[in-house]
Amino acid sequence: METVGRLNSIIEILRADPGRVQKVFIQKERGPHKIAEIIRLARERGVVFHSVPRRKLDLMAPDNQGALVLLAAKGFTPLEDILAASSKPFLVILDEIADPQNLGAILRSAECAGVDGVILPERRSAGLTDAVIEVSAGAAEHLKISRVINLARTMDMLKERGIWLVGAEGGRKKYWTDFDYTVPVGIVLGSEGRGIRRLVREKCDEVLSIPLFGRVNSLNVAAAAAVFFFEVARQRHPSA
Repeated sequence: METVGRLNSIIEILRADPGRVQKVFIQKERGPHKIAEIIRLARERGVVFHSVPRRKLDLMAPDNQGALVLLAAKGFTPLEDILAASSKPFLVILDEIADPQNLGAILRSAECAGVDGVILPERRSAGLTDAVIEVSAGAAEHLKISRVINLARTMDMLKERGIWLVGAEGGRKKYWTDFDYTVPVGIVLGSEGRGIRRLVREKCDEVLSIPLFGRVNSLNVAAAAAVFFFEVARQRHPSA
């Protein structure tokens, strides 16, 4: 069972998926104003909450902000369900993103940019842990996330379905803006250390870069992800 103690994340969980909430604990002492929002949402959604001394919350989760929820594990969504939900899907394919901080940040940007689904490999990838959910600021609760056994074979299947696959990698001559993202598309991002694996890169229709002008020669994968995601959003919603 997972625990979440960040107030923004708790609010998003109660809004998006209250069925996962097993218990809610609220500190008895006066706390941040967002606690009142948590109480309101819990009452509206029929979720029972308990008032406990702050010291008890600190024993359960030292980094809590005055409230704590116990969650059943978030389930993954079958890839077929994600594909069936949109005629022009915007997907994110993550090749062995192992750092929970990066995965959480990517999920937050993905949800904000309107991504339809995220695909993770079963092996060598961070899972949907409480740390990932915390960093995503609740965005993970709104996203459809699928886990697949073989990423390369999944990419072949997506291409057969008419989905274009665009990899993000430094050092390429073509830039991230040099693509029409109004087509069905999947953005492919590699691990923090190795980047996109060779076989996965070969499955991409395009591999594009973000130009850098400072002394550091690479972007954090979560930062690069946000740049790509919001270019897709800009092209798909030009009047926004």
